[in-house]
Amino acid sequence: MSDDSPPTSEQFNRLQELFEKTFKAARVGIWECSLPDETLTWTDTVFELFDLDPRSPLRRDDIVALYTPASRKDLGRIRSAAIDEGEGFTLDAEIVTAKGNRRWIRITALVERADGRAKRIFGMKQDITAEKAMFDHIRRLTEIDPMTGLASRAKFESVFSDVCACSTGAVHGLLLVDLDGFKAVNDALGHQAGDACLTTAARRLADVVPEAVLVARLGGDEFAVIHACPSAQHLEETGHRIVNALAFGWGSFPNQLRISASVGGAIIANGAAPKDVFAQADGALYRVKAEGKCGFRRSADSQIVAERRAG
Repeated sequence: MSDDSPPTSEQFNRLQELFEKTFKAARVGIWECSLPDETLTWTDTVFELFDLDPRSPLRRDDIVALYTPASRKDLGRIRSAAIDEGEGFTLDAEIVTAKGNRRWIRITALVERADGRAKRIFGMKQDITAEKAMFDHIRRLTEIDPMTGLASRAKFESVFSDVCACSTGAVHGLLLVDLDGFKAVNDALGHQAGDACLTTAARRLADVVPEAVLVARLGGDEFAVIHACPSAQHLEETGHRIVNALAFGWGSFPNQLRISASVGGAIIANGAAPKDVFAQADGALYRVKAEGKCGFRRSADSQIVAERRAG
């Protein structure tokens, strides 16, 4: 028999068995829903994904009720559009199975039409719970500073951009914080003591601004706070609270070192460019350091912005 010969019945059955085993191992099942009666047909793997007995009767309303509210809403919207337009879709959805297990599934759907109307919708459902957990873990790693537990610089830049772009709602302020005396801790007591000092400073900073939108470590001994600030006075009060909270001793007598903080602040004008607001707060921070450190200054533009908002 030549290589171009069609597969025998035995070969076809073997391939089909291999196909089914591969799908089962990958936790992929096939589903179909006839229209307009909404009759469901599933392979065994889909029953397993929902923790249902394969002999269980299938009613679409009962199955949809197993989706979380957010996923149920997304599914209803996307599915209706697909049926109306005849286009397929892919959706990652969260379910709470019949046994109470939370699971993520990826739904792939195609629509079959006849005489201009949708006759059935069908496709695959795959268990992506492990994949979702892995990506959530990676996302958390990128959003959280591993040493201090504060938000990372990447998370700060994302939130900061969103706050600057917002054209309505509460006025916010940006406060940039630099620890004074931290280099001496590293030099005199070692990097392990320096890491512990940073962690303590981060905790003190987070505790003194419990209602902050975000508290982040930008790197080294630099921190940032995004906080609701309805006025320049409120910005100043917040900045001085941070200065007071970050004044503490580190190490043991007679080698105890003093830690303090230089803080610069700026009001975030609605629609302002993030780089401009950051530069204003950074400039105010530079003035504090030039004047002897351990204090707060706000950008001169902050009063103008606050008065403009008040007017």
